[in-house]
Amino acid sequence: MSQPVRAVPSPEALPSKAVTADLTTLLGQLSRLGLDFAAESLPALLTRAVKEDLGPPTLLEHLLRGELERREERRVRTSLRLSGLPSGQTLANFDFAFQPAVERSKLEALATGVWLREKQGLLILGPPGVGKTHLAVALGVKAVECGFSVVVYCLNKMLHAMRKDAEVPPTRLRGKKYMKAALVIIDEVGFEMFTRQEANLFFRLVSYRYQRGSLCITSNKAIQDWPEMLAGDEVITAAILDRLLHSCHVLNIRGRSYRLRDLEDSLKGRS
Repeated sequence: MSQPVRAVPSPEALPSKAVTADLTTLLGQLSRLGLDFAAESLPALLTRAVKEDLGPPTLLEHLLRGELERREERRVRTSLRLSGLPSGQTLANFDFAFQPAVERSKLEALATGVWLREKQGLLILGPPGVGKTHLAVALGVKAVECGFSVVVYCLNKMLHAMRKDAEVPPTRLRGKKYMKAALVIIDEVGFEMFTRQEANLFFRLVSYRYQRGSLCITSNKAIQDWPEMLAGDEVITAAILDRLLHSCHVLNIRGRSYRLRDLEDSLKGRS
């Protein structure tokens, strides 16, 4: 037979020394358990509980909800810092009106993280300045908020890291960020041609992560131009695209450059 829930006596119902002693002990126990927010907010919550006649379950729910929210905020901040994602680029401040070719509904669907749970890929293609990096970063932020690990590289840094590990067997690369993160974002693919070694290393990365984790790649090169970009090697390009395009979302952005628009606005302002 379940025992009835005992009401928490109000501070007025107990001797002041007993209340102080009990509260001090409780705050110390919460701190030792790592429940810092709960320890910080408990006195105010107890006062509120007395004023609003909150029962013990409600008081506890408020206490734990605040602790969980604080921990989630701390997790997101830490994950964003480790990811290398720049700040300030979100879906909320992306100018969809300026780029009508970008479907807001598709971006909102990607922001749920379902594609990451399915370990699918994402290619964001288009000329320079149309917002490819902004969208990749914004989706990376959403991925962190959904609980996924994320790391972002510009292509040069990605290739530098892979060249350093060129002689390391793939089975020993599992601990590398670019292998183990749930989402790896590679930005600025296409501005420089790959050497044959770099094309092979890129294939190794794509092959290892295939159906193990998600890749998001931004590129100013259309798919048909990738063989030329990848050292002119059609065989390695076909192998890479075969894995990338399987279960992959593709965003083709065809529109004006934000940077050129800002330059035009600046010049108009001076005239």
